[in-house]
Amino acid sequence: MLKIYNTLAREKQQFFPLTPGQVRMYVCGMTVYDYCHVGHARVMVVFDVVRRWLMASGYVVTYVRNITDIDDKIIRRAQENAEPVDALTARYIAAMDEDAAALGVEKPDSEPRATQYVAGMLDMIGILEKKDLAYQAPDGDVNYAVRKFPGYGKLSGKSLDELRAGERVEVDASKHDPLDFVLWKHAKDGEPYWESPWGRGRPGWHIECSAMSTALLGPHFDIHGGGQDLQFPHHENEIAQSEGAHGTAFVNYWMHNGFVRVDNEKMSKSLGNFFTVREVLAQYDAEVVRFFIARAHYRSPLNYSDVHLDDARAALTRLYTALKGWEDVAAAPVDWDEPHAARFRAAMDDDFNTPEAVAVLFDLANEVNRSGTREHAQLLKSLAATLGLLQRDPSVFLHALPSRGEGGLDPERIEALIKARAAARKARDFAEADRIRKELTDAGIVLEDAAGGTVWRRQ
Repeated sequence: MLKIYNTLAREKQQFFPLTPGQVRMYVCGMTVYDYCHVGHARVMVVFDVVRRWLMASGYVVTYVRNITDIDDKIIRRAQENAEPVDALTARYIAAMDEDAAALGVEKPDSEPRATQYVAGMLDMIGILEKKDLAYQAPDGDVNYAVRKFPGYGKLSGKSLDELRAGERVEVDASKHDPLDFVLWKHAKDGEPYWESPWGRGRPGWHIECSAMSTALLGPHFDIHGGGQDLQFPHHENEIAQSEGAHGTAFVNYWMHNGFVRVDNEKMSKSLGNFFTVREVLAQYDAEVVRFFIARAHYRSPLNYSDVHLDDARAALTRLYTALKGWEDVAAAPVDWDEPHAARFRAAMDDDFNTPEAVAVLFDLANEVNRSGTREHAQLLKSLAATLGLLQRDPSVFLHALPSRGEGGLDPERIEALIKARAAARKARDFAEADRIRKELTDAGIVLEDAAGGTVWRRQ
């Protein structure tokens, strides 16, 4: 049975979908005013793996990941660039799609944009106002009355007084309580706006996810995911809005992935210590970056550095090297009773324990190297497919790796030297064979002699 660490319950719980055999999952996506950084990449890859595993487990999955295409940061950046908001967001949505595709992230079933669901947000705000959970302030904003929702704080595990003491909030005389948050922001001069019963304005950040998830998945669904930084206040506020409006439980399982860290600090644009996906992909193969993200447990911190990415590249290279010579093997349905497959499944069913699942892949790679059987090679590819890995031609991956000193050797020249070395060994001219090996080593080429012949890769 699949177990998921539920942030709301603060423990691993057996997963029981609301509808047998079906999973409805919502994940908070990107705010599109700049290029995606590695922290965004982690969210995309983590929940892509979650979705893949749910599907491999036999579930029909409906996966929604939203796009925030209107907020203060977007408006500010558009003004700085002197361009329309929709032109700015269209450019960065296209860039996000390119980054996601490069990382092997499959498109969600729905990618709603906030600007497309304003009518639903207005309806929800109207319901909250009728229930006395929302009020219009003197400045024109419509705010949520936090203290009138009894369950506020259950996701963060803190009382209202603790949250108020720990939260840095500016004193705002128009709010009934400093923790009250905006549902509808009155329009300022020069800003985009929509007409509403409370005057011209635009939605607050939190209401968009409540409205879009309700429209696409219903008022009560299975899994809600996102980065750890969204637990409070964003997800806490989503619960207040959705449960306040509908009078029913909102989400059964809350999942939060850990931060990406650089020098022991969270990677973020506000700290200026972020690396865009594009910058990283200029130096590393995209599958190396995916492997770097996927092999860490999703709830643990992910320490970003060139050293860790180099290690990920070397590890992924070992897996692909085991598949050299098995280019015709494709992923196939898995016999989950096979010992390696059973271990892999037990790991993934234990809160998506990808570190242990990847360890199984290395054990299988060792089996392939030892036995050279097609069955082990196919199982390696099939299990890796559930993580979105090892689906390329091994030769293409290995030959594409950058080297530290190729000496101008192209793949054809390398293959010719390997054949010459094999001929020298067959003729028992070991001095010539050693000379060729040294030439290749000096050029940054690693040779690995296996039962099926010699394979090579770049350092």
